[in-house]
Amino acid sequence: MDDNEKKMNLELRPEIARGSYSNLAIITHSHSEFVIDFATMLPGLPSPSISNRILMTPEHVKRLYNALGDNISKYEAQFGRIEVPGEQPKGTFNLADFGPIGGTKS
Repeated sequence: MDDNEKKMNLELRPEIARGSYSNLAIITHSHSEFVIDFATMLPGLPSPSISNRILMTPEHVKRLYNALGDNISKYEAQFGRIEVPGEQPKGTFNLADFGPIGGTKS
């Protein structure tokens, strides 16, 4: 470890350690921040349910982007290419394909 690296003790509370499932992420941004909403879209449910919202600075989003790219490369080297059916350039999709987001509360 060089002088610029610092040890960090992280606490992982049990309710967070369980995690939550997401198969949809909606990303928006302003000049100063990115907002990532993680949602779950399941058959039989009228609309996706947003379970987590993460707010990040552009700098931290770029770091996350780089870390994800690095980890995907390592994953694919070990397990093979991740196939995404109908993959579009740059990982984009048309939000309109998912219909209205929100829904009524029960």
